[in-house]
Amino acid sequence: MVQFYSPKKRPAKKQATMLDVTATALDANGQGIAHAGGKTIFVKGLLPEETARIRLIEEKRQFAKGEVIKLLVTSPQRVTPHCRYYERCGGCQQQHVPISLQRTTKADVLSHLIKRETGVTISAKPIIAGAEYGYRRRARLGLRFHQEKGLVMGFRQERSNDLVMIETCPVLKPQLNELLQPLFNVLKQLSAVRELGHVEIVLADNGPLVILRHLSPLSENDKARLRDFSHNYQVTVYLAGNHDEIARLIPSKKEPFYQIDGLNLHFAPTDFIQVNDEVNPLMVVQAIEWLDLSLSDRVLDLFCGMGNFTLPIAKRVTHVVGIEGVPALVDMAKNNATLNQLKNAHFWHADLSADFSAMPWAKEGFNKVLLDPARAGAAEVMPHIVGLSPEKIVYVSCNPTTLARDSKILLDSGYQLTHLKMLDMFPQTGHLESMALFSRK
Repeated sequence: MVQFYSPKKRPAKKQATMLDVTATALDANGQGIAHAGGKTIFVKGLLPEETARIRLIEEKRQFAKGEVIKLLVTSPQRVTPHCRYYERCGGCQQQHVPISLQRTTKADVLSHLIKRETGVTISAKPIIAGAEYGYRRRARLGLRFHQEKGLVMGFRQERSNDLVMIETCPVLKPQLNELLQPLFNVLKQLSAVRELGHVEIVLADNGPLVILRHLSPLSENDKARLRDFSHNYQVTVYLAGNHDEIARLIPSKKEPFYQIDGLNLHFAPTDFIQVNDEVNPLMVVQAIEWLDLSLSDRVLDLFCGMGNFTLPIAKRVTHVVGIEGVPALVDMAKNNATLNQLKNAHFWHADLSADFSAMPWAKEGFNKVLLDPARAGAAEVMPHIVGLSPEKIVYVSCNPTTLARDSKILLDSGYQLTHLKMLDMFPQTGHLESMALFSRK
């Protein structure tokens, strides 16, 4: 019997669902919130009271995500984005949203989340904020070489690994923004242009820095070009090779630093520093005010970094101890204490996700605590904090979800949430930073 090949029919491609929806509110990421078919639909770029024809790009059981095909009704609140790349670049999500609406929405989302998770009704206002543009003093730009296009320097496109070529960025500090074009011009001339990874630009109080990640050694000609760039634009250039070591291109004793509360805090080029240099000192002042410090206080600062909070606290108390999980930051914090002649600030290295109860500092008595953890929060250290029974606890958070989770532990242990504030550390984006004060009943 002869058998003939019969190709299988390909399943018909599912047609995307199209809907006309009206947004009723905004979420913290700047997405419009609409409702249809019993689902909540999050629509990028849609403002409250705007109607649009949308295409669903993701569907779950209880919610969906959509993209605007055509705007049918436009809100008078809509503003023109400052950035020419806004529709393609994934760096910002809210340049079409007026700054007042961005801030009140984030504050309301924070208050709502805290109430939903803890049952506590509390306002996250007044908001701590600074300039809406020109605020960012650090950024990392990707570098990629294309055979046809040549070098591309920029930020990732949303939901993609592709880079959007950036010639100007309005959220950067003006001094960094002005460096973008000359920096690109020198990088594209390097013979190692195909072997570049990324470049970071940082604005210290004593001048800008550039940290160049290169995947193969640079030639002497390449280094000479970078030295010329360094001299011409008064930029300190650091080279980061394949072995996670960074080296200053031109030897110098000048170390980058920033000022806070009259102190000079030195940092290594790759160290974490708060990106917004206008909001950071306001945040530190608020923390000090909430802690209500006096000379008799003994303060514990967890996840202390290089002393951003610890050293200003040291000026006002008898004894403060900073704990940090990154050894290099501990060394920098100790150095900063010495440089600023603060002998009552002591720093220790510890993994705060592990059992640290045997460490000498863990047995000391502290009557006030500040913590500033990463996005994962501080679930592991909360029992230790409760065991110290401090009068006041200031929790600085970059993730409202883990703040709400950790708050429940304190509330269940006899503390009350007395103050909550939204920090607009990253205007034009969906990042939501906050700080909370817990007081012992």
